[in-house]
Amino acid sequence: MPQEHIQIPRKITNQLLHLAQISPDLEVCGLIGSKNGLPSGCYPIKNTAEHPQQRFQLDPAQQISAMAKMRDQGEELFAIYHSHPTAPATPSLTDLEQASYPEALYLIISLNTKGVLEMRGFKIDHKSAQELTLSLTENV
Repeated sequence: MPQEHIQIPRKITNQLLHLAQISPDLEVCGLIGSKNGLPSGCYPIKNTAEHPQQRFQLDPAQQISAMAKMRDQGEELFAIYHSHPTAPATPSLTDLEQASYPEALYLIISLNTKGVLEMRGFKIDHKSAQELTLSLTENV
């Protein structure tokens, strides 16, 4: 049974929210690596989607490079993150259709909540999303 309660260090959460805030009109995206099941590194990746205001597509070369860096650091893929500039922090139909890492957590950051940033986490498998509870931890 997958873990239902996910702990995310405040440092990584703040980094993700900052990345979304400095690019409020475009979806930001990237990967998060983990050590021993705890998120430990954030790897922003260029969004190469044709319409980056509404979709995200990880730049293939940067994704390969990030995965190699994770391996070098002894990390595993923990999460794939992206932002929704004008939509809620829930997976879109496109997000469900394009999710290809069922073992990874999908983190979605929404800027659509009147100045309050929202981040939610989902496991996506076979075009179906299950929301998991996120909690912030202070560990670095």
